[in-house]
Amino acid sequence: MFLQMRYIITSLLLVFICVSCNSTAIITQDKSSTISYLALGDSYTIGESVAENQRWPVQLVQKLKEEGYPIQSPKIIAKTGWRTDELLEAMNNEQGEEKYDLVSVLIGVNNQYQARDFKQLQEELEIILQQAIKKSKQGADGVFVLSIPDYSVTPFAKGRKVDEIAREIKSYNEQCKLMSNNYGIKYFYITDISKKASENLDLVATDGLHPSAEMYTQWVEKIYTNVKQMLNE
Repeated sequence: MFLQMRYIITSLLLVFICVSCNSTAIITQDKSSTISYLALGDSYTIGESVAENQRWPVQLVQKLKEEGYPIQSPKIIAKTGWRTDELLEAMNNEQGEEKYDLVSVLIGVNNQYQARDFKQLQEELEIILQQAIKKSKQGADGVFVLSIPDYSVTPFAKGRKVDEIAREIKSYNEQCKLMSNNYGIKYFYITDISKKASENLDLVATDGLHPSAEMYTQWVEKIYTNVKQMLNE
């Protein structure tokens, strides 16, 4: 009886070891085909005034990881204050022919803030989108654009021409949406979330201008389902 029981236990252990080995092999295979992500933008993408792990591209990646997606940390090409021409220059200076499973674009607020000609946004945004498509493994299907937040409701804008700011941001976003549609790129409108800052200062970072980690979380929650669909198509 003792020998029989010992045989059963040994057999079960061998089965467990085999199953564990198979699981490890599957995990290794997943890691060898991890999802890559390129985030292009300005202060809103680099996450001015929040911690690195609170940037919205980083939060998006973390949420995908929690659901089992084998995704790499995002490669971010963004800097506070960049206009469309400065982002383009940085993209042009980027070496290599690497392509990405996901590419995001959020740019234009500094064109408005620095009172640049609207035509500049039109011309340079189109080039940015063209280059983003080239950087995507799936072409336009792997690219998405986020709308520009409306900073007219932030403490920073107090005493400024807030109605004019809001009107110009709206025009910029209409152009971003139109151009995204023309290229078959998904366009996610998060400006409505930014406007909540007029009544909830928890959505604004300590600098009184940029989004807080909580606002970035709300952005991610709004776009998440659509981004997952892009990965599953």
